[in-house]
Amino acid sequence: MKLRLSEEGLVEGVRYVPSPNCDGRPAGCSIELLLIHAISLPPGEFGGPGIEALFTNQLDPATHPSYATIAGLRVSVHFLIRRDGGLVQFVPCTKRAWHAGESSWRGRSRCNDFSIGIELEGADHVPFEDAQYERLAALTHALRACYPIAGIAGHSDVAPGRKTDPGPYFDWARYRAMVDISRQGTKTAEERRSRTTKDMKVTGRKVPPITGRRLPVMASRTATAPRRRGTAKRSKK
Repeated sequence: MKLRLSEEGLVEGVRYVPSPNCDGRPAGCSIELLLIHAISLPPGEFGGPGIEALFTNQLDPATHPSYATIAGLRVSVHFLIRRDGGLVQFVPCTKRAWHAGESSWRGRSRCNDFSIGIELEGADHVPFEDAQYERLAALTHALRACYPIAGIAGHSDVAPGRKTDPGPYFDWARYRAMVDISRQGTKTAEERRSRTTKDMKVTGRKVPPITGRRLPVMASRTATAPRRRGTAKRSKK
């Protein structure tokens, strides 16, 4: 399933649970990093309401002993991918979610400023589900098509010694392969325009402006059609 984002940074058709734990990104700061996390509440248990309760400041410390130390935290993330591949959004991509904490990536601190946080429902001691990889790859394609993503990292990469997620069972090779292979069919708006510009130079048609929709594929190209003698040569522009 292909995912699409609105101008506000919300994935269309996805369940949206607004978190109050967010604010505006610094002026002029672009989104350059996807940050992968893993979480389970209670620890090692899946499918319960604990994660959503944490990100919306509604976690009741009386419901589980482990909640006593985290119920007062004010944290959030942009997306959560459940074990069955279900996707939940808490913060619009255009806003800054509070997920990375003290962190550094390629010499830059304050990763929250320029990153999108994606939580996978999981733990350090169990593998992730096929449905989660598929949803994560689809989400990655959608985000890369909209924002100048320059890198992908785990929470443990930007906060070494403090964080361990997504953990040893996250298959980075599998995820990166899925993203790279699928990206051949998921061009950014600028990439689509570049290819279409070349096509239009061949046919002599006017290049249309970029829109939010995929540009139509032409039924034929005169570049591959036989040329008759005496026809004009193609422009060198």
